[in-house]
Amino acid sequence: MYSVHKNPIGIYEKALPNAFTWEEKFRAAKMAGFDYMELSIDESDERLARLDWTDEEIETLRSVMRFTGITFSTMCLSGHRKYPFGSKDKTVRERAMEIMEKAICLSVKLGIRCIQLATYDVYYEESDEETKAFFLEGMKEAVAMASRAGVILAMEIMDTKFVGTIVRALHYLREIPSPYFKIYPDMGNLSNFSNDVTGEFEIGIAETVAIHVKETKPGVFKEVPFGEGEVNFTEIFAKLKELNYQGMFLIEMWADNRVCQTVEQAAAVIGDAYAFVTGKMKEAGMEV
Repeated sequence: MYSVHKNPIGIYEKALPNAFTWEEKFRAAKMAGFDYMELSIDESDERLARLDWTDEEIETLRSVMRFTGITFSTMCLSGHRKYPFGSKDKTVRERAMEIMEKAICLSVKLGIRCIQLATYDVYYEESDEETKAFFLEGMKEAVAMASRAGVILAMEIMDTKFVGTIVRALHYLREIPSPYFKIYPDMGNLSNFSNDVTGEFEIGIAETVAIHVKETKPGVFKEVPFGEGEVNFTEIFAKLKELNYQGMFLIEMWADNRVCQTVEQAAAVIGDAYAFVTGKMKEAGMEV
């Protein structure tokens, strides 16, 4: 279990092989030094089916969490990329809301306090003023549902320009003022779309409930190894220390099944990422 005396550091579920059992995933995370894991509900049928887990399946998972000491504190709900709130197809919008409702209910049952939203009005369609209006309408209903459940919805700062910066996200927070509607910045995505990353964090720090730590290169948003991209982690962590950010950090990376065939191998790989990130935090003067 993580300590309330330091910033919790979590690991993205997809950093571990999908073939692993839950116990294997949690054991690897624990061995590598992580405090929690972020559950993935992406656009695949396999992961969307998790929204229909039975109470017995959920209780089994909760027992594994208790046994390993690793919990799901956050959920990455990227299924809305395929079923976006902004779609011009009413059936798709209805599916988006169904996914949202089920995700909130699952979060309550698993003890997840924060759902990270994939902030796309649309992804596979063309964006225009109508899709943006539909997105805002859907967000209003989603925030109302989450508020009643006591679960925070946090907009990820994304890999597209639509909400690629904190400043763009704040527009929606002004439209839907709520303690249950916040932002979840991604250091890598933000570094691609803003020339003043630390300034963006300064503007949005009061609305930030968790932060993705991810390496990127210009135009490359996924699977860039830590240390091989252009994100200035030390500078960002120094600004966050100055701003007295005390929230969660989530290391976002993806499993390489070629070198992560055992729990020990996976723990070593994500452990290297943990060491890299905590090293940058220490360089910035943050306590780890």
